[in-house]
Amino acid sequence: MKAGLFTFIRDQLRTVPPVVQGDLTGKTIMLVGANAGIGLEASKHFARMKPARLILACRNEQKGKAAIKAIQEATGYANAELVQVDLDKFASIDALAARFEKEQLALDILVYNAGVLMTKHELSSDGWEPTLQVNALSAMLFSVLFVPACLRAAEARPSSHPRIVIVGSFVHYLAVMPKSVLQADSILRQLNKPEEFKQTALQPRYNQSKLLGLFVTRALAKHLARTPIIALNPHPGYCYSELRRNYGRLDAISDWLMEKLLARTSEEGSRDLVYAAVGGTEDEDALRGAFTNLQHVQEASDFVIGEVGQETQKRVWAEGVAILSEASPRFKEIVDIHLSA
Repeated sequence: MKAGLFTFIRDQLRTVPPVVQGDLTGKTIMLVGANAGIGLEASKHFARMKPARLILACRNEQKGKAAIKAIQEATGYANAELVQVDLDKFASIDALAARFEKEQLALDILVYNAGVLMTKHELSSDGWEPTLQVNALSAMLFSVLFVPACLRAAEARPSSHPRIVIVGSFVHYLAVMPKSVLQADSILRQLNKPEEFKQTALQPRYNQSKLLGLFVTRALAKHLARTPIIALNPHPGYCYSELRRNYGRLDAISDWLMEKLLARTSEEGSRDLVYAAVGGTEDEDALRGAFTNLQHVQEASDFVIGEVGQETQKRVWAEGVAILSEASPRFKEIVDIHLSA
């Protein structure tokens, strides 16, 4: 599907469908990036569905506790709990997953809502540009490490389909992968180089990271095809957000104007996350690897579904497996046992 500025504006001006309702009785849901914005609003919606456990995975303890208080005040739900995780540290994600494995906990729904938008090139302690790491590599690591927990949930409820939701974006339609990247020995390592980092008001690096996140989702869904687990990639729309807090003055002014004209509220954006987590039950197989927008499945970009895009997806997955296997031996074990198809 081709999509550009006109499609973006048209979608932003459409009425957002009401939030879907689901039965979360007895279920466990974890939402990564839940202390503000669409993550917090989605958590409130989930809380109203009364899950057995609602786990908020946040980096900042103080903000996480404030989110739990806000959820309880808005919904009366008192079972929200906080776990801390730092998404630009692979070891932090691995440690959180290890806690789940040690206790053999089941996870019915994982929503990976975290994301960053950097305006200058820098490297995390793991040696990765944070936009690439948090929006793509950490999304892959988090999702794969919690596959066993999702499988335990499926075993406990044989008719259920646990879901892994990696929040995506319309901007994957706008992403461009230069020849220097596509022709490199490693797509991810080439993107990690300073010379490939170009960030303007058009957000090329952020767009690329969301394209990579969609590739990860589609590849994960393919490898999970023989399991009950469904992986999908919802677009919450352009919302009022702290994501763009690092903008310079001119970009901040233009973004302020765009927000006034087009932005959805965080609550409106959260509805697409809720749909991805509990909606579409009339045909769940159609959700496998799907990109969704305004609570329906939408064809991904022409690049994604084309021959070059499909080959790029295979390479991104293979490179991700190699990189993350070094960061987490458990990751490689899960891939070999559950995702080798």
